[in-house]
Amino acid sequence: MLHCSTTITLNILRMTMEDGSTAESYFTAYADVCFREFGHHVKFWTTINEANVFTIGGYNDGITPPGRCSSPGRNCTRGNSSTEPYIVGHNLLLAHASVSRLYKQKYKDMQGGCVGFSLFALGFTPSTSSTDDGIAIQRAKDFYLGWMLGPLIFGDYPEEMKRTVGSRLPVFSKEETEQVQGSSDFIGIIHYLAASVTNIELKPSLSGNPDFYSDMGVSMTYLGTFSAFEFAVAPWAMESVLEYVKQSYGNPPIYILENGTPMKQDLQLQQKDTPRIEYLHAYIDAVLNAVRNGSDTRGYFVWSFMDLYELVKGYEFSFGLYSVNFSDPNRKRSPKLSAHWYSAFLKGKTRFLGSQGIMQLQQNNFSSSASSE
Repeated sequence: MLHCSTTITLNILRMTMEDGSTAESYFTAYADVCFREFGHHVKFWTTINEANVFTIGGYNDGITPPGRCSSPGRNCTRGNSSTEPYIVGHNLLLAHASVSRLYKQKYKDMQGGCVGFSLFALGFTPSTSSTDDGIAIQRAKDFYLGWMLGPLIFGDYPEEMKRTVGSRLPVFSKEETEQVQGSSDFIGIIHYLAASVTNIELKPSLSGNPDFYSDMGVSMTYLGTFSAFEFAVAPWAMESVLEYVKQSYGNPPIYILENGTPMKQDLQLQQKDTPRIEYLHAYIDAVLNAVRNGSDTRGYFVWSFMDLYELVKGYEFSFGLYSVNFSDPNRKRSPKLSAHWYSAFLKGKTRFLGSQGIMQLQQNNFSSSASSE
């Protein structure tokens, strides 16, 4: 699986450049190079990575590049959170459709690959049993996932979004609808978190202007301690995301592109990362349950193979199955307990792994390490 999204700065707020070209055409030209050079080896492509949170973070909250927003309390010097997230999301969909069309016309028959689009998916649960919070769950799903899935599957945005956002939400022309609808061979799901949802009355943000969250009309509270990068183990959230996509969007092919849990970057503690094993086992079980219930989920990728620099927390936390000693000039890599478990799981040598199973795995790992010294 290879992302062809790029960090090259494109003006996706204003699609037409001064020379008459468009950001869409630049992105398509970039993808053309990727397909030409790597397409004989790469068979699965995702055009845009985490399209929804890329847009929200960069153009509503201003906490990720390019740091645009008009929300109070942010350090943005420019931006408009009431319009830009929707303009950017719209242009991302058009750019994706352009790349998908290029691949189908020029490369698919020769290379036999497929092109998808990825979203960051939260699992939502109502904070109370009230009717309002139950309705708010559907609204949150429409805004967070349906925003992109609606056009990709049905050719247009969810009715709830169109009603709420009104003229601030761009409109697809007939030609654009035909290009975007059906342009994704699969949906990539990136999932880590669950959130409880509380209904709030639709009203402008504190700045006096609407933004993505006030339009959505919900208050979200992440389960676990998100500020401390401690994710709740909530496998029902994964299963509910897959069930929602199946029921609401025609059960498209899905690949879980990222799923995992962070731990504090401590080399000794990391070697015995039993919480990661428990997390992965629970979520793989959730995927299996969804598949048994009819979800067309075709693949699952753990995030991540090894420790690396994380966008939000740098080197403070890590997701890897292999630890990396960043103090070592050679960046020595060592398998954690989770690496041994996952390897055994893929080979069909272990189911799980209660506390006794983990202890046995630790003993086996310790014995093999001692015998090799």
